[in-house]
Amino acid sequence: MKKLILRYHFFALGCMGFILNSCNSKFRVWVGNNDQKIYNLKYGEHKRQKMDVFLPAEYAQNTPVVLMLHGGAWKYGRKEHMIQIQKMLFKNNIPSINMNYRLVSKHITYKDQLEDINSVIEKFNTLSEKAELLPDNYIILGESAGGHLALLYGYRNPDKIKKIISLSGPTDFYSPEYLHSFYSKYTSGTVQKMVGTKFNRKNLSPEFQKASPIANITQVPTLLFQGNTDFLVNQKQGLALDSALTKMNVPHKLVFMKNTGHAPRFFSKKKRDRIIYPNILEWIKK
Repeated sequence: MKKLILRYHFFALGCMGFILNSCNSKFRVWVGNNDQKIYNLKYGEHKRQKMDVFLPAEYAQNTPVVLMLHGGAWKYGRKEHMIQIQKMLFKNNIPSINMNYRLVSKHITYKDQLEDINSVIEKFNTLSEKAELLPDNYIILGESAGGHLALLYGYRNPDKIKKIISLSGPTDFYSPEYLHSFYSKYTSGTVQKMVGTKFNRKNLSPEFQKASPIANITQVPTLLFQGNTDFLVNQKQGLALDSALTKMNVPHKLVFMKNTGHAPRFFSKKKRDRIIYPNILEWIKK
């Protein structure tokens, strides 16, 4: 039986905390006999800096932990939007972390969100021995804006991230193809807030290149999902990264779905169960 991350006296303290903070009805810690689900574990002092950790009963010590990032245009969303993927991984004996991150505002940009990802990894590294897992052994999975953060963090941290999975994630905020596209005209305002720098099409700040996964590629194996009718993340975003990964000989796979819009797992059970989930599991286990 796996060693418990939280000893029973910590569990008791968690119960006391639940009572004292009953106004937060979503706080819950449950410890099973052979597996664990730990909800709203703090990794920082900000109210958003919480994560859910699911540890199945059985896994090998070298099993990577899947770290999940929700979508929401960088300024909306929460970890509960990823719970179905986390449950699917749990059923397949894959340990996972589902995190909230600070949302973009006047004083918070994507850089702070990348720092939150790093804080989660540092936090779980301190628990990895008790969980009988290896530190710095993660697969990062994100959807939409979370896909962008997963790609960017993964490429910048190949010592910690073994594989990347991006579902409908944007990849490029600086190339001529992006700047001259109609897509850039209705996304630049959101991107500007995420980067934290004014978007000037005629004199673009290098900060937009720094924020683009396609400009930060390293040799981290990458799985991409892209729909051809995605209005929120144009299909050229996924296709451009696929082409760049091919040129750089990075192991990768593009799952290009026809007649498919943004984040299709929410809207198509058939695509979710027959295409998206099987490809995620195959990528994790290969």
